[in-house]
Amino acid sequence: MPGMKLPGNFFLVGLMGAGKTTVGRTLARATDKTFYDSDHEITARSGARIPMIFELEGEEGFRKREAAMIAELSALQGIVLATGGGAVLNPDNRDCLRRNGFVIYLRASVDDLFARTSHDKNRPLLQTENPRQKLQELFEVRDPIYRELADLVIDTSSQTVQSLTQRLLRELEKKLNA
Repeated sequence: MPGMKLPGNFFLVGLMGAGKTTVGRTLARATDKTFYDSDHEITARSGARIPMIFELEGEEGFRKREAAMIAELSALQGIVLATGGGAVLNPDNRDCLRRNGFVIYLRASVDDLFARTSHDKNRPLLQTENPRQKLQELFEVRDPIYRELADLVIDTSSQTVQSLTQRLLRELEKKLNA
């Protein structure tokens, strides 16, 4: 289904490891949109990796950069945007996403998220004694926010990126043509 024309922007939300970047790239190709990842854009523009920004500016400094990036990127047209997992904590970010596109929550179990992120040192919030417990805590806080914000919730557990993207395209077509 490459080049399927679906109107508007698609914004992917979900916890780290849910597949936002991987699925986002595939979805952008399939719908002929430009892909952005807010974390990658922050890194590219600041010249610093996210763990370094956390170390120097704290989470609050990072969240300010993230809010500015989401405001800028969500105002573009014809994009797929993978947001950082915590972006939805800021009400301004939620408003930007709601106003400017279709929000897709990529949902995965804590076990899947842990398996996907356990060896990744670029996730400052997981540099803790018990990263699985931290993911569980993040899930409990953020899952209701993601659900409330999302126009579509898609489970990413135990699927290939291709089958997940095909399912997502079918769901989007149904929703957008309803």
